[in-house]
Amino acid sequence: MHTQEEILNTVKEILISDFECPAEKLVPSVRLFEDLDLDSIDAVDLIVRLQKIIQKKVNPDDFKQIRTLQDVVDAIAKIVNDSEK
Repeated sequence: MHTQEEILNTVKEILISDFECPAEKLVPSVRLFEDLDLDSIDAVDLIVRLQKIIQKKVNPDDFKQIRTLQDVVDAIAKIVNDSEK
């Protein structure tokens, strides 16, 4: 899971399977809290799932400004790509 597209697809799969989000809503600009009705506990669960997949520690501060699906993808891409350097 290195490219933005791979990360996006993985996050979408998690949102569909674990949070029962409708696939048709999962566009990069969808707002996690307003459009998908996720709450802070859901956000923590999502981070935990992603940490297991990428096998990297996610700094909670990196996720404080997350609002959209694209924000999640960007944050995970940064963590994955920074750790490969």
